[in-house]
Amino acid sequence: MTEVASETAVYVYGIVPADVETDPDARGVGDPPAAVTTVRGERVAALVSEVSRDEPLGRPEDLTAHAGLLDAAAAEVPVLPVRFGAVLPDENAVAEELLKANEDEFAAALAELEGKAQYVVKARYVEKAVLGEILDENPELARLRDEIRDKPEDVTRDQRIALGEQVGNAITAKRTADTQRMAEALNALGVEISPREPTHEEEAVHLACLAETAKQADLEAAVEELAQDWRGRVEVRLLGPLAAYDFVVTQRPGE
Repeated sequence: MTEVASETAVYVYGIVPADVETDPDARGVGDPPAAVTTVRGERVAALVSEVSRDEPLGRPEDLTAHAGLLDAAAAEVPVLPVRFGAVLPDENAVAEELLKANEDEFAAALAELEGKAQYVVKARYVEKAVLGEILDENPELARLRDEIRDKPEDVTRDQRIALGEQVGNAITAKRTADTQRMAEALNALGVEISPREPTHEEEAVHLACLAETAKQADLEAAVEELAQDWRGRVEVRLLGPLAAYDFVVTQRPGE
């Protein structure tokens, strides 16, 4: 008798302790979004949902659903994120090829994450304020800016390029110093820090940190203290709790 291949596969979001119960209202990737359940091993479990084998993944909504589910889980329990797009043929493959094959590693990593979550500090310079600061500190740049301000762009192209490069270098130096200052404030709390690359030329700070959720108030206070000190100069945001993407991300099965 010929077996008929299933029309669905199993999408894997992350690894959690085996005793975790999923929210019956939780939804994941797909159109419509699929219900999220668990495949359990002895000590660890996988957060999963069914997906159609012929439905392509990668829509912005899918990326948002993947991250949103993991972040919601991380606020409650330790979770090891699996990279976006992890699909296995069926629940048995999840249980055997993913959970059973890696159970000791997953259990140890979850134990390290117990009571912790990731937080991200993002700060961006106020353009007018930081430019004024740079020109105040560099009279030669201020002179060049004034010299070319009212002249035609085609005549002053080289000077404008030079000015832009020097201002960019000055912002980079400020970013290094301000990132170091924020990192020192966070280090004082005993958190683990992972620097991130800037995502914008006017970004002042971009740091991920792994912190105890019980000390979130202390983290918020430390960030807010610097935000107040930088008021009018830098706009600061603290995001979290989030899944620990920058510290323990599990590869896709088979990688």
